[in-house]
Amino acid sequence: MENDGYARTLADIRREIDAIDGQLLPLLLRRMDCSTWVAEEKKAQGLPVYAPAREREILDRVSALAGPYSGEIRALWSALLAVSRDCQHRLLGGGEPLRQLERTAARRMPARPNGVLCQGVGGAYSHQAALDWFGPAEIRFAPTWQQVFEEIREQKAQFGVLPVENSAAGSVTGVYDLILRYRFYIVGAQAIRVEHCLAAAAPGPVDTVVSHPQALSQCRRYLAAHGYGTREYSNTAAAAEYVSTVRQPGLAAICSQEAARQYGLTVLEDQIQDEKNNRTRFVVISRDPILPAEANKISLCFSLPHEPGSLYGVLQRFAACGLNMTKIESRPIPGSDFEYDFYLDFTGNIHDPPTLELICSLHDELPRFSFLGNYAEP
Repeated sequence: MENDGYARTLADIRREIDAIDGQLLPLLLRRMDCSTWVAEEKKAQGLPVYAPAREREILDRVSALAGPYSGEIRALWSALLAVSRDCQHRLLGGGEPLRQLERTAARRMPARPNGVLCQGVGGAYSHQAALDWFGPAEIRFAPTWQQVFEEIREQKAQFGVLPVENSAAGSVTGVYDLILRYRFYIVGAQAIRVEHCLAAAAPGPVDTVVSHPQALSQCRRYLAAHGYGTREYSNTAAAAEYVSTVRQPGLAAICSQEAARQYGLTVLEDQIQDEKNNRTRFVVISRDPILPAEANKISLCFSLPHEPGSLYGVLQRFAACGLNMTKIESRPIPGSDFEYDFYLDFTGNIHDPPTLELICSLHDELPRFSFLGNYAEP
């Protein structure tokens, strides 16, 4: 009987909530109507949609009136203001450069790419990713990630294939720094299974292992268990090539089976990575956008205004659109003091009108905003 009493009390409270919602909705709709009138005035006067001083004034006022619910009401009103801004952006048709890009960009990869560039040498995991993407196309190699970007900038290659994160070792921060510096388009992405082996050219026991820092990190437990010293190298396959060239006793490389075979090394042990389901995500970059109709992943970068809750305000707008964020990465802005660019991946398609409207509104509001691409990722 006591539970029945609680149930009746809960039902009464819920009826009260429904009644309040019924009173709130007409007022909220009226407020949204006001936002459309504000948009018309801003258009007539050439004013920007985002008015941070006015928003701070509103938030401070409602917070002061909210008593013990000050924080909750401030968060609620922040969401309301964000929705109002998005409505104004939609009515004013902001973000015209992005709208033009969406209309005119190519919808598919070229049948014959004009040069594909990877960092390292043949047999690297980047090489495998490039072969999976482009098949027998001309694939060349550069010694550094930055040179890949430079050759694409100089139009010496059409596409670059680069690693951005590993399921065990995390983000490849150097590549993200270059993506944020050059602001090229990401036109494809896929994950490659990483299966490392220990390979040597000279007989005898191993004391030193050479490989890329990410590969060394991915095999940390194995290396510690065997007491091997380590040396960093630019690339797993380049490390295999180096070991093959110097043929130094006691020196081995961490690389793929394909790299060991290609450079004539003896595989001493296979599957030495700490995580057996180890995968590295690679992206394809280009100077020119490609926006396929079946694209399902969007990448953006931007910095934020120096306003309390500015990151939360941006993220809640993705939630309001039902868009699932899959990655957020912050990187220092070169030459600045404790200011950051944010790199963001989320599921979506720019050809979907609500998604396009959101991106256009962010384009008009956020400092250093760049649309980095919309691509298909398995």
